[in-house]
Formats: sequence, C-alpha cells, structure tokens
Amino acid sequence: MLKVPRKILLWSAAGAALAVLAWLAMREPVQLVSTATVARGPLEQSFLEEGKTRLKQRYLVTAPVAGRVRRIALQPGDAVRAGEVLAEIDPATSTLLDPRARAQAQAELRAADSALQAARQRATAARTADLVARQELERQRQLQASGMVSASALDGARARAALAGADLASAQGDTQLAQQRRQTAQATLAEEGRTGAGKVLAVRAPVDGMILKRPVESATPVTVGQPLLELGDPSALEIEVEALSTDAVRLRPGLPARVLRWGGPGTLQAAVTRVEPGGFTKVSALGVEEQRTRVILDFSSPRAQWAALGDAFRVEVEFIVRQDHDVLQLPVSALFRAGDGWAVYRVERGVARRTPVRIGARSATAAQVLDGLQPGQQVIAQPDDRLDDGTRVKAVEAR
Repeated sequence: MLKVPRKILLWSAAGAALAVLAWLAMREPVQLVSTATVARGPLEQSFLEEGKTRLKQRYLVTAPVAGRVRRIALQPGDAVRAGEVLAEIDPATSTLLDPRARAQAQAELRAADSALQAARQRATAARTADLVARQELERQRQLQASGMVSASALDGARARAALAGADLASAQGDTQLAQQRRQTAQATLAEEGRTGAGKVLAVRAPVDGMILKRPVESATPVTVGQPLLELGDPSALEIEVEALSTDAVRLRPGLPARVLRWGGPGTLQAAVTRVEPGGFTKVSALGVEEQRTRVILDFSSPRAQWAALGDAFRVEVEFIVRQDHDVLQLPVSALFRAGDGWAVYRVERGVARRTPVRIGARSATAAQVLDGLQPGQQVIAQPDDRLDDGTRVKAVEAR
C-alpha cells in the first residue's frame, strides 16, 4: 500500500484551511433583520380627524315688542321648561300705523299663519318618522339578538332613530317659534295706538332646554327682534367634523366611528348621520389649501358616558371605513415600491428573496395581501437599502 508522505498531508491540510478562511473572508456578511409572519386576522381601515361637539338645535329668544326689559334673573347653565317665563317687557306706547305700515303688519300676520301651519305639518311628519324609526330599531334589536342581522345594521337603525328623534324635537321647537311670531304680529295690530303703561309682556321658553347665553345683563330698553337669551338642549349633542373631501366620499350614514381623546375615560361610540354635499376650501396649519366638507355624527354610547361634554368641545373622531374579520395580512412597514406595484423581502433559508405582492385594504399598521405570499411565511419587517435579492440574513422575530 502506497503511503502518502507526511509532509504532503500537512501541506494539503494547510492549503484546505487557507481556502476555507479565504472563502469565509470573501463571503458576504450576514445582515441582522427583524421579521414578521404573514398571517390571517382582523383588519380595520380607518382615518382620524379632529372635530367638535355642537347642539343639534339652538333657539334665539328675541324681544317681540319694543319697550323696556326687566332684569333677567336666569344665568347661563340654568335649566328651563317649555312655557316658562324667561323675561318680562314693559311695552312702549304704540304709535298709530300709517296705511303702508298697517299693510305690512297684516302681511306679516298672514305669513306667520302660513309659517305656523307649515311648522305643524312638519311636526306631524316628524312624529310619524320618529315612530317608524323607533319601531324599526326595535325590530333590528330583536333580529340582532337572534343573530339574523349584523351589529352594523343595528348601529344604522340606532342612528336613524336618533336622527328622527332630533328632527321631531326640532319640528316641535319650530312650531313654538312660529306661534310666538304669530302672537307678535297679532300684538302689533291689536296694540296700535295704545299706551303700554301698566302692561307687562311675558316672554316664554319655546322648548325645554338650558340657558346658553344672556346678551342682556340688566334692565334696558329693547327694540323689536333684539336678542334676549339663547337656549339649547345639552343632552342633544352631535359632532361636527370637517373631513377632507377625498375621505368624505367613503363615508355614508350609519357608518360607525370612535370618539377618542375627548377628555374623559375610555372611548365613545358614534355613527355618521349626514355627509353634507357641499365642500369648502380651508387653509391648513401648514398653509396648504384643502377641500373639506362637514360630516355630522350622533353619539351611540349612552348619555351617561359623555354627560360631561358640552357645546363646542374638542374631540378626535376615528371613522371606521372598513372592517374585515379574517384576511391575510402583513405589516405595512414590510412593503416597498417596486415599479408601479409593491414588493417585500421574503426570508427563505437564511436568504432574502425579493417578492412582488398585490395588496388590498390598508390600515395604519397592516395591509391585506391579495397575491404573492402564503400564511406562515416570514418577511423582513423594515427593509433598508443594504438588502438585495439573495442577501444573507439572520432573522429576529419582530415584537
């Protein structure tokens, strides 16, 4: 048997070791990367906007006749009932009306009669709509309890019922105001040429509510139509949001929303009731002109949870445009542009593989995968310019 000289074996081993060391020195270094798993789960698409609360209805109580108003004892924040006396006015002596003024007063009385009739008809229609909306809400509650309708359908019915109730309250308040207008027109004709000495005219609240403002602080002369008090119902609050027009086109009545960072504990629930059809230009804090439109929402959470909110309070509203309960998704940070589409780096046996993907709905943190990846595959969560197709990587699961 031929023996290999010991020296040749030593030189061969040394050469092999040098070759391995050279290969290791020239080989591309391993990049440490954080990875995430492509998996199925719920995905929510939403956007955030600032908004403010506002009263659904305001009522401006004005002086029906000229004269001297006595000191008003009511303060902003005081609750009043419909028909309660808000102010008392000592009417001034009424002058004789010339033919033109008399004709105008008679025309005003006829217009007031027509306005009162129209207001009563609107109140009747609103009462019917409110009854239908409450019946529909009750049906939706029963169907939802048996699992036959979705929670979003129940939210829509609840929002429509709330809107119908607000319309009814508004119509009833308009009827009260129309009655006061008619009484004022009648008084103008009835008191023509009569002295106001010894007479006191009581100004009454048209609706239940709370005093918001008191422009008149003390006894003072007033003219016809001069504002005396402003009323509103603080329990009938809604939210006004000036949303970008490009976002508003995705909204519709009944769409759910969350009220965040409103000053109180927890998150409040709300629903879109109206998207105004007209837009307007608004200059942002950065000096950029934006097209926006007003979106109105009603609270879905019980009144007790947001009782501390008042008129014109700041809130943040998260509109939930889309909700999917089981979709294939990955972190948005894993995506990067590849031509006109998107791509990711998929980790396969310690090597980064550039993989084109097609995505669908996106949220702030995740994106829906329509094509290109399978559940359970690993992707690089935050790719940078050091990566390329075939780069050796060491994966560290992102937390």
